[in-house]
Amino acid sequence: MNHRGAEAEHWAATYLQRLGLRPIAQNYRSRFGELDLIMQDGDTLVFVEVRQRGTADFGGAAASIDHRKQQRLIRTAQQYLAGLSRTPPCRFDAVLMDDATGRNVQWLKNAFEA
Repeated sequence: MNHRGAEAEHWAATYLQRLGLRPIAQNYRSRFGELDLIMQDGDTLVFVEVRQRGTADFGGAAASIDHRKQQRLIRTAQQYLAGLSRTPPCRFDAVLMDDATGRNVQWLKNAFEA
């Protein structure tokens, strides 16, 4: 991961913690891909994709989480969940920003469905 990506993930984790989410894991990797952040929101396990884009070219940060990327995230989350003793309620969120300092941050709850 590049330095800017790591900064953006750290900023997003801190931002979500201030909003009441509890960190569980960061940069969970499987053969399918990587989950940037795994957090707890009440009883719900939240898989968070962090996206930073300096421009809105090609649709901006949100558009970069296309169907193929979503499928990789879902498969990686399924592998993570397989290691748990019970499967909690889950959702996929996205934190989108213009730079690693959170400029123009957007938190999209339920960014897509599994």
